[in-house]
Amino acid sequence: MAAPTEAIKEKSMILQKDMLAKQFHDLSKAKELGKKVVYTFVPGNITELILSFDMLPVYPEINALQSGMRKKSASFIKDAEKIGFSEDVCTYVKCDIGMMLNGNIGPTGEKLPSPDLLLLSYTGCFTFLKWFENLERLYPGVPVAMLHTPYQEDGQITKDQIDYMVKQLKEDVIPKMEKVSGKKYDPARLSEMMKNSAKAEDLLVKVLESAKNVPTPIDAYFAGVYYIGPIFTAFRGTTAAVEYYTELWNEVQERMRLGLGPVTPEGEIKEQKFRLVMEGPPNWTNFREFWKIFYDMGAVIVASSYTKVGGVYDLGFRHDPTEPLESLAKYCMGCYTNMNLPQRVGLIEKYVKEYKADGFLINSIKSCNSFSAGQLMIMREIEQRCGVPVGFIESDLVDPRYFSYANIKNRLESYFQMLEQRKIILKRDGIEAG
Repeated sequence: MAAPTEAIKEKSMILQKDMLAKQFHDLSKAKELGKKVVYTFVPGNITELILSFDMLPVYPEINALQSGMRKKSASFIKDAEKIGFSEDVCTYVKCDIGMMLNGNIGPTGEKLPSPDLLLLSYTGCFTFLKWFENLERLYPGVPVAMLHTPYQEDGQITKDQIDYMVKQLKEDVIPKMEKVSGKKYDPARLSEMMKNSAKAEDLLVKVLESAKNVPTPIDAYFAGVYYIGPIFTAFRGTTAAVEYYTELWNEVQERMRLGLGPVTPEGEIKEQKFRLVMEGPPNWTNFREFWKIFYDMGAVIVASSYTKVGGVYDLGFRHDPTEPLESLAKYCMGCYTNMNLPQRVGLIEKYVKEYKADGFLINSIKSCNSFSAGQLMIMREIEQRCGVPVGFIESDLVDPRYFSYANIKNRLESYFQMLEQRKIILKRDGIEAG
């Protein structure tokens, strides 16, 4: 394969890059700045609460995916396996452990600080529990706060569940944050942050729903992972997040006005032949090669489940400044990985129909049970309910041993040929595709 050219970036991507660089720089200087550091996870994170105590969050799975994109994850994973981690363990975990064993150097080349608090905000992923057991061993003596999120087994969030989570926040999480930070809980400050959260969430939904347009101005999977970055990590609740999403929405509106397609690393997609809905996380070690297979074939992702892993805002949830703790509870329970399988099928069916998709595609991740469990059932259900061609490919999060470019490309070429044939038949019979 030819060496990749310099990636083309929109203004919002450059803005986000600067935001993230500052975040990692601040983390590298945390001890000098007198800042306390909280290790936590993306799904069901309670970033606003962390920030309200002037503490800095670190997300181990973000460290892992960044390592994957920088081609460092393979060696980190091998180092974790050398000390006893199985090949079947989530590769985010092994990459993160390996990164810590090798000095815990972040994506900007600066060392990440050790945690002052381990905040396990469990949301639908059992691996998180074992991950934090390992972090607790790596950082002995660091306090652990557990926020257990009830699973949406019956497909709804009940008052009892909300009360259960608020009780944990009041009796365990907040007292430990107060002790670690040396600051008192400030509900007024938390409420102010939630106003910013709701503004950013409104803007993100507008961006993602712009893909209902034909042609779509965005790719909601490959570009979507950039769009969700600030709101799913360290910036939700800040004015910086509102500024980023305002800039992003302005860009998208301009693209719609001009009738332009999504921007890829090699420029705009000129011809949009196939509109797809995607299930499952992307592969990070070969992210650009993976994306290129799609845009070379004129395929755009108009909706994806992965961009809901940190909140399904397009179903109406917004952080509510009038009920800050209750709002945090509802947010945690509403993340995609905390939804039951009928809910997931219903959400994907909604996307296929509302976004006029030509097909539904699953990227099944070898080591991610939170997504992979039930995917074959989901695929069958969507095929029956929506009548669109379905496809299935396999890769991994950050382990390059499980990314086969030739195999994935061959499968996708066969799938796109099937979509093309269907379009020809529908056109012949006078039926609109999608």
